Amino acid sequence: MANDYQKDEEILGKAYDSKLMKRLLKYVKPYRKYIIIAIIMNIAVAVLGPIRPYLTKIAVDNDIANSDYHGLLIISLLLLAILLFQSVIQYFLTYFMQYLGQKIIYDLRSQLFTHIQKLSLKFFDKTPIGRLVTRVTNDIESLNALFSSGIVMVFSDIFKIIWILVFMFFLDVKLSLVTLSVLPFLIYGTFLFRRKVRESYRDVRLYLARLNSYMQEHITGMNVVQIFNKEKSELNKFSSINNDYKKANIKSIFYYAVFFPSVELISSVAIGLIIWYGGGKVISSTVTIGTLFAFIQFAEMFFRPIRDLSEKYNILQTAMASSERIFKLLDNKTFIKNPDKYTELNFLKGKITFKDVCFEYKKDEPVLKNINFNINPGESVAIVGATGAGKTSIINLLTRFYDINSGSILVDDIDIRKLNKRELRKHISIVLQDVFLFSGTISTNISMDNSEITDEQIKKAAALVGADKFIEALPNKFNEMVMERGSTLSVGQKQLISFARALAYNPQILILDEATSSVDTETEALIQKAIERLLTGRTAIVIAHRLSTIQKANKIIVMHKGEIRETGNHQELLTKKGIYYKLYQLQYKDQEITKSA
Repeated sequence: MANDYQKDEEILGKAYDSKLMKRLLKYVKPYRKYIIIAIIMNIAVAVLGPIRPYLTKIAVDNDIANSDYHGLLIISLLLLAILLFQSVIQYFLTYFMQYLGQKIIYDLRSQLFTHIQKLSLKFFDKTPIGRLVTRVTNDIESLNALFSSGIVMVFSDIFKIIWILVFMFFLDVKLSLVTLSVLPFLIYGTFLFRRKVRESYRDVRLYLARLNSYMQEHITGMNVVQIFNKEKSELNKFSSINNDYKKANIKSIFYYAVFFPSVELISSVAIGLIIWYGGGKVISSTVTIGTLFAFIQFAEMFFRPIRDLSEKYNILQTAMASSERIFKLLDNKTFIKNPDKYTELNFLKGKITFKDVCFEYKKDEPVLKNINFNINPGESVAIVGATGAGKTSIINLLTRFYDINSGSILVDDIDIRKLNKRELRKHISIVLQDVFLFSGTISTNISMDNSEITDEQIKKAAALVGADKFIEALPNKFNEMVMERGSTLSVGQKQLISFARALAYNPQILILDEATSSVDTETEALIQKAIERLLTGRTAIVIAHRLSTIQKANKIIVMHKGEIRETGNHQELLTKKGIYYKLYQLQYKDQEITKSA
């Protein structure tokens, strides 16, 4: 999995990919009128730049040479006005492009997050969370640079180069050719720089992927690292990866440190040639001194956009690599699809039927084999069995987190594949063994920010499961902030909140998946009393290892290796002296040993 993650991060892509660019431009399309305005402003900035050296030539040749103070004042004021006007346009252009970039990125990031939410759990089983976070943050931000200072600003640099060349050749063709004589060296250096930077960029991405992967894994498992005193050895491993990342970055910086001074050196050589050749022409009176001054300014202006275009190349290359990874995610169609025409489900009685259900997570590795059972409305049914027997898979299929391979699952005699997923899940609440709480208040964690659930309903749900006792003891009660994953609460308290969350939605079907395995005996007894009251009129499916918690279930389904081996109530199954009897005896003995100890 880590290798797949690294390979995905190593995607470098072409410097320019027409197919990817075409897809990216679809996000620009809604704002095309703003792009046109930005291009017009870029043309204005590009035109105003070369005018300044030309005005300098006029000031030197016409006004200074002829001691025309009035003309010199007019030219100076004109130069000042052009600078001010250019600055104003540049300000609005920069702000405009950044604003536009943020709008486009907002749309793209929203689409990506929406797409991730639609993907089935099968996708998340195989995909590291760190990779998805990188897509929505780092990769999207790389595209921001392309939209805000890449695509449109390239026009500015190209227009500047064109206009400078127009003015230069208009003033003096030979002097222009002398100025451009260093261009082959610049072109060669630029191509060499691009190739070297491309190679170093690949290394940077590789080591960054390894660093992210290592950090994610070891911070998540920090308790294991500390309990086994592995801090020093893990630090050494981290330092090695970090050192490789540092070296790759330094190598990249080296190429930048060589390239940009080289451009300045070539620019200085060009100016030196202008002074040498142009100065000789001034002495021979074939070129005016104003033209010489103008060409020196033109040379300084000419090499700046060329250097900027090299920067744009890196932005483009980074954006192409990021967009390839983003579109690869957007093209992933691991969905649990809704039917084109689905059956309305306004009211649910709670009848559940499994008919010859077969399912496998991996091909040719069956998890469930020909599962058949029926649960009547209002019945409480328990599912027991050893780890890996397929208990949780039944829940995943009922809620359509996964789709079955064959057979059918019916709710109120309707195949769930004919129902809208959202409508189906509205009628089902699940309490899992591993409780997940979000950053926010206790109240929002119970209601999940559902505006239809009132504060009164939240408090009532908490009271029914006994969570109100510890909540009322907190400083801010129901407005107490919950830290990430509920780290400030005990396991039992988190479990009680998850019960209140499930019950606040008033479901017709309530699923408890090992829901009481993490709480103490006192809390479990409290929950059991609440469950007995709440299950009235509801269909309940209880998955439990503690057989003492399911003795009052209407029906118990015993599973073994993906198959249903026994069905009946508690007393019936004990009488059969089969798998359930053995499980019960095993737990009973464990309890006797615990009591005697």
